[in-house]
Amino acid sequence: QLQAFGGGLVQAGGSLRLSCAASGRSFSSYVMGWFRQAPGKTREIVSASNWNGRSTYYADSVKGRFTISRDNAKNTVYLQMNNLKPEDTAVYYCAASERYSYSTRRDDYDYWGQGTQVTVSS
Repeated sequence: QLQAFGGGLVQAGGSLRLSCAASGRSFSSYVMGWFRQAPGKTREIVSASNWNGRSTYYADSVKGRFTISRDNAKNTVYLQMNNLKPEDTAVYYCAASERYSYSTRRDDYDYWGQGTQVTVSS
């Protein structure tokens, strides 16, 4: 089970850190990803990390502003979001994949958290 939290309302240019805590099993060997879904849009990949955090992916829209990290001892993955923009407003979901290397495809992820709302005001 995955639970995402840390969302909220922030002004443009501000920062938030999302956390995704896993329970029920160890996700230390899993690929972890962050997706987001804005109203009226499809769910899209934001960032992903392989099991040890040494291989990561970022969508072009968040490169240089977001950072994914993980603490396998705590079974937790984070998404540090800086310089937030109104277009970052969405529900953010964490997900876990049993694949060896990270994937950007939603269908490759096996476990999903419930989502946390991020709203960025202009």
